[in-house]
Amino acid sequence: MKWIKHYDPSELLATIVGIFGGLGTISFITYVAGYPLLIASLGASSVLLYGVPGSPLAQPKNLFGGHLIASVVGVTCYHFMGETWYSITITVTIAIIMMMLTNTVHPPGGATALIAVLHHANYIFIPTLMGSISILFISACLASKLCGKRTYPDKSAAEVFGEGQ
Repeated sequence: MKWIKHYDPSELLATIVGIFGGLGTISFITYVAGYPLLIASLGASSVLLYGVPGSPLAQPKNLFGGHLIASVVGVTCYHFMGETWYSITITVTIAIIMMMLTNTVHPPGGATALIAVLHHANYIFIPTLMGSISILFISACLASKLCGKRTYPDKSAAEVFGEGQ
């Protein structure tokens, strides 16, 4: 049994550059400029975007749609139910069901919904989060250009948005 997978060095370099470009920029803005853009679910999104960029769960529709749905559900549920054991459970359940129904499942979205409740988020959380997601996305696109063996977004994702036909 092989425990270590072989990767082309350019693939690993693209991953490193993508993470530093995306998550590094968001962390810098958060810690140096004082704008709170960093939340835990962005780390999980980074695993998908930079570690398995060909995954359907990492594609733009899922990345943006999953976080958008989860953040709207999270903030709305918090404002109606507050922070309780059942509001957390209901929030994450609704977020997952909505992602499933819209075909935008992005596993870090479950954490985004949870974070919205735990941090008592208001609606400004949503555009702030989407700005952070945009930084991750742009960095993933640029990192894929660095590595000739990586294509992000996946070509099949372009068909979803009506491109390439």
